[in-house]
Amino acid sequence: MNEMYIVSFNSTHHAIRLDKLLGEASVRATTLPTPREITASCGISIRFLYEDIEKVKAILAENNIEYKGIYKIIRLENGTKEVENIG
Repeated sequence: MNEMYIVSFNSTHHAIRLDKLLGEASVRATTLPTPREITASCGISIRFLYEDIEKVKAILAENNIEYKGIYKIIRLENGTKEVENIG
C-alpha cells in the first residue's frame, strides 16, 4: 500500500472509542501505532479507507471525540514517507 489515511490522537481512550464507533457503523478500520512521521511519542492511530473519510469525520464530530489530526501518508519510491495533515 503506497497511500493510507489515519486519525491520530493525544489519548488512547479516544482512539479506542472511535474504533468501537466505526465498527458499529460498518466502517473498515484498523488500529496501529502512530507513525513516527506524525509524532515521536507513543500512541495509537486508526487507519481507514479514503472512501470512508466523510463518515469518519462525521463520527468524530457527532461524538465529540478529541483527535490530533487526520493524515494522508504516502510512501515514496525511495522509501521515505510524505505526510499531509488533511483534517
